[in-house]
Amino acid sequence: MNKNNFAVTPPMGWNSYDYYDTTVNEEQIRANARYMAEHLKEYGWEYIVVDIQWYAHDAGSRRERYQYIPFGRLEMDGYGRLQPDPARFPSSADNAGFRPLADYVHSLGCKFGIHIMRGIPRTAAQEHLPVWGSAVTADEIADPSSICGWNPDMYGVRNCPEGQAYYDSLLELYSEWGVDFIKCDDICNTNLYANNPYSARHEVEMLAKAIEKCGREIVLSLSPGPALIAQAWHYETFANMWRITDDFWDDWRLLKDMFHRCELWQSHVSKGCYPDCDMLPLGSLGKGFGRERLTNFTEQEQRTMMTLWCLFGSPLMIGAELTKLDAHTLELLTNREILAMLPPECKPRQLALDEDKAIWTAANSDSGEVYVALFNLRDEALEVALDLRKADIAVHAPWKELWTGEKRSAGETIITEKLPTHGCAVFRSRI
Repeated sequence: MNKNNFAVTPPMGWNSYDYYDTTVNEEQIRANARYMAEHLKEYGWEYIVVDIQWYAHDAGSRRERYQYIPFGRLEMDGYGRLQPDPARFPSSADNAGFRPLADYVHSLGCKFGIHIMRGIPRTAAQEHLPVWGSAVTADEIADPSSICGWNPDMYGVRNCPEGQAYYDSLLELYSEWGVDFIKCDDICNTNLYANNPYSARHEVEMLAKAIEKCGREIVLSLSPGPALIAQAWHYETFANMWRITDDFWDDWRLLKDMFHRCELWQSHVSKGCYPDCDMLPLGSLGKGFGRERLTNFTEQEQRTMMTLWCLFGSPLMIGAELTKLDAHTLELLTNREILAMLPPECKPRQLALDEDKAIWTAANSDSGEVYVALFNLRDEALEVALDLRKADIAVHAPWKELWTGEKRSAGETIITEKLPTHGCAVFRSRI
């Protein structure tokens, strides 16, 4: 099963988690969708993704003790399929589900996505609800020994035809809603099980089969990481995106570590298949966590993150509340020349990595464009250089730095730049 016929470039969009945590509501989703349509869509940003616990009543009301209320009340239909909480998503009333909200997002020219936990709701199993399209009940396909270590909502689904019927029924429902993107959690790395961290392998396959069967082009994103490099073929075969890190936040130590993770996965970027560096924690964050704040990343670190994510070819999901974006962040997200590095034809390669610096190159075989990126990983200014001859890079056109617009002559054989703390420079030329 090959899922490369859509998502031919890394998906770009917005996800509600970094700002709203479990609390996002319909009005907020609509406001962010309008902002994206007006200010970001022309640059390639298109997905609006409702993250975790959209089905949970009273989500976030006990945040001082619980991120996820243990055995809280969940909205679901008579077949154990979760539904939007109508208190937060009023257009979902009368069994409408997410269809009205998805229709609104689509009317703006954007695409609609949801977060799901793998498996079947525990309460569906406890209540012996029937499984749509089968002769069994939820308790017969639920696996009580397969759970998530940090979220109490679900049991895993057994590897059986009736389990596949449950996933088929989910995707039939999501297709009816108009879902274009699914972020499935507790599946890329089932890290509760140290001896079997890919214990949900069969559920990845079930989801992929159900997507294929439903007939709608739906991007499948797997979380959380770190993804297992030994399972690269499986991720590439059955998913479009898979997280190569655990939750990524605005901490320089996490950003510096991403150079190691990207090097590990750099040869696995291809059309429709994208190792995922996780969300971009920019702008205003953390309201749902009870501590609204601006990103801790400096402006130089933000450039470094955007450059690495784009050059590597990661999907891009904005974590900020879009309606509060400042001019600097908006400029960061709309630099066409940086975003042009995203397509998988722009093959990334890390040439050097140590405690002081990282150097990346890429060459787009279709356009003939060549990129060189220099990164300062030190806590002070540093001059970083690349000898183009040693890197086997021969160009005959001038170089342009894509953040500042600075031009360099075509005859230079060594590219040198003095970089500020945690800063970067990325140059483009043409063969």
